[in-house]
Amino acid sequence: MQDIYDFFYDVNTLLVGKGLDRLDDMLRPSIMSGLLSDMLTASVAKHSRSLVQNEYFNGHPDLLVKGVYANNSVKAGTEGVEIKTTRKAGGAVDTHGARDQWMCVFVYETDNATEPATERHPMTFTEVYLGQVTVSDFRSNPPGPLGTRTSTLDRNGVQKLRNNWIYKHSRLSEA
Repeated sequence: MQDIYDFFYDVNTLLVGKGLDRLDDMLRPSIMSGLLSDMLTASVAKHSRSLVQNEYFNGHPDLLVKGVYANNSVKAGTEGVEIKTTRKAGGAVDTHGARDQWMCVFVYETDNATEPATERHPMTFTEVYLGQVTVSDFRSNPPGPLGTRTSTLDRNGVQKLRNNWIYKHSRLSEA
């Protein structure tokens, strides 16, 4: 997480110094979540002895156990960890399908309300969960207006994930 904090500090210092908005304020929530997921995947792989980034574009899971798959690349594997990010407290996050998997969910908060904007708190990770979930821990969501189907951990699946928290920090709204 410190790698991501350092990145945002450096980029936001540069942007604000040029009279521009902070990156946190410029990005739509879905873009922010995707960016954080990619950055966390790269950072965890960099600091890990046994996990590497999945070299398959959009492959699953994001992190693979080193050496299990040829060229550390697999379209849909089982040996690794899927990284997810969300702004939803408690770690409930949508996925593109229910799977038996290790899932790591990072919950974050951005301050887009404090005025003046120069007084805003930096993006902060508030919770991190790491747990093994199964297909039976998910519920399927009805297709949205564009026909996209998603799955979300059901009540028992979310509880299973929450029981395996590895980091909790008070939210800005609670501070």
